[in-house]
Amino acid sequence: MPFGLVSAWNKRRRNKSQDHTDPWVYKPVECWQIDENHASRPMKRRHGSSVFTLKEMEEATGCFSDENLLGKGGFGRVYKGTLRSGEVVAIKKMDLPAFKEAEGEREFRVEVDILSRLDHPNLVSLIGYCADGKHRFLVYEYMQKGNLQDHLNGIGETKMDWPSRLKVALGAARGLAYLHSSSAVGISIVHRDFKSTNVLLNANFEAKISDFGLAKLMPEGHDIYVTARVLGTFGYFDPEYTSTGKLTLRSDVYAFGVVLLELLTGRRAVDINQGPNDQNLVLQVRHILNDRKKLRKVIDPEMAQSSYTIESIAMFANLASRCVRVESGERPSMPECVRELQLIFSTNAKGLGMGFRMR
Repeated sequence: MPFGLVSAWNKRRRNKSQDHTDPWVYKPVECWQIDENHASRPMKRRHGSSVFTLKEMEEATGCFSDENLLGKGGFGRVYKGTLRSGEVVAIKKMDLPAFKEAEGEREFRVEVDILSRLDHPNLVSLIGYCADGKHRFLVYEYMQKGNLQDHLNGIGETKMDWPSRLKVALGAARGLAYLHSSSAVGISIVHRDFKSTNVLLNANFEAKISDFGLAKLMPEGHDIYVTARVLGTFGYFDPEYTSTGKLTLRSDVYAFGVVLLELLTGRRAVDINQGPNDQNLVLQVRHILNDRKKLRKVIDPEMAQSSYTIESIAMFANLASRCVRVESGERPSMPECVRELQLIFSTNAKGLGMGFRMR
């Protein structure tokens, strides 16, 4: 491995003391709120990850009380915790059946190894981890607004307006572009499980990408990795990846396009409660994304009409349609997505007569 992940693991522990398709289920966003005293405390970036003990994890979560439970999924549960320093964090407790333990251990190590080396405002920060006996925990910065899907599907406190959705899309695009750039660690990284539940939001609705357990470090000097095992989440799979086993940076672009469609429509990537022909969002709307007259029918009806212009909606839909093209070579790169979203953001602001400021 490029980072010597396995060989370095035991040394790091001494010095410092895979098919993931199950959806994460989170509690309502109200459960993620913290009091003003904690919210006002400035967050400090760490250089390297802290190592915690099982006792510290138990103390932080009130012995993993249901009151502190934020969500659960295929590889465990996420709790709200308070460290001895007073910092509020999110703690993922790995809890796997015996037949998945090796898989979970691999994902745990990959996530620690990758996030320990990355630093970007649109990637969730890994504060530390616990590898105490067979117990495995990941400790992240706390994101007060929970995940994006909750806000799009009515679980959140209020529906997001169009500028907020554009802000989230742009932040997520910047995070993926950073991963793909190779400038951070000298090699490109494919997230491989980008989806709306892995886009977390802070108090200002700034997006941060999370869950790097399936991330793939691309072979040096290559932009394609061929595998017989396809990993990810249904509804976000790159069709080329599933049919040929070829994983590329554009596989993330496809998943990003699906999230753009979720932002546009307010619908889930896959909704089994719909009829057989309407369960897959991409198949449902792909053919009308470049038809302005029909496009109006798929705009999230709960989004305030006063917050968007049809011009910006059409530009956004066009970008999404190119991201979810079947042929990976026809999709834009993530840096191109960033530039187009900046233009869409400014086009919408100008059309509404709003002042705006791009970072």
